[in-house]
Amino acid sequence: MRPTTFAKLGVISVLCLSACDEPKKAPAPASSASTSAPAVPTPAPSPSSPAPAASSAAPKTDEGAVPPLVGADGKPLPQTDEKPSLRSKSWEKRVQLLFRAIQIDDPSVALPAFFPEVAYQQVKAIPNPSADWKARLVKAFERDIHAAHKDLGAGAMSAVLAGLDVPEDKAKWMPPGSEGNKVGYHRVLGSKLRYQDASGGARAIEITSLISWRGEWYVVHVHGFK
Repeated sequence: MRPTTFAKLGVISVLCLSACDEPKKAPAPASSASTSAPAVPTPAPSPSSPAPAASSAAPKTDEGAVPPLVGADGKPLPQTDEKPSLRSKSWEKRVQLLFRAIQIDDPSVALPAFFPEVAYQQVKAIPNPSADWKARLVKAFERDIHAAHKDLGAGAMSAVLAGLDVPEDKAKWMPPGSEGNKVGYHRVLGSKLRYQDASGGARAIEITSLISWRGEWYVVHVHGFK
């Protein structure tokens, strides 16, 4: 699996845990289910005051962004075959955190939106999945968040989230054994993180791949698989 950037209706893309090559931008199909992720407007700094430091531009609040991943007994909860919903409150929070991380150029803010390590440990059929998750997947995710921030340009803090469009009709269940993994999951490719730029123009950031864990979507690749 090779790692990798993110635009009022929400649809989703699935995270790919193995090498794949998929097309880039494409408008969300009219037939796709959609939900609107709450906008997170961030006012631009006034001319008379300096721009806020990236570390304090927005709070790193991730409460409720990730459903329980470990049971009361301390053991990781297993995967389910439940198809993810675009209407869950935790999903909406993850979308907000993803966009906020791009705005302030801080990948750590978006980690709740990224495929969980505890889930990757159960999915990936390799000797040390945790090491691969940290050294390869997370590093690629951080790289793409930084690249997306640059794409927002000088008006990053004035950009306003519109939603994440996910082509649900293209989501697939990847059974155990597919893509070199030992646990199945739903996968969707080609989602778009939509936003309005500083001038009010409609823009979008590609979210290449989303995959499911226990009925929730998580990002695996932001921009491509390399």
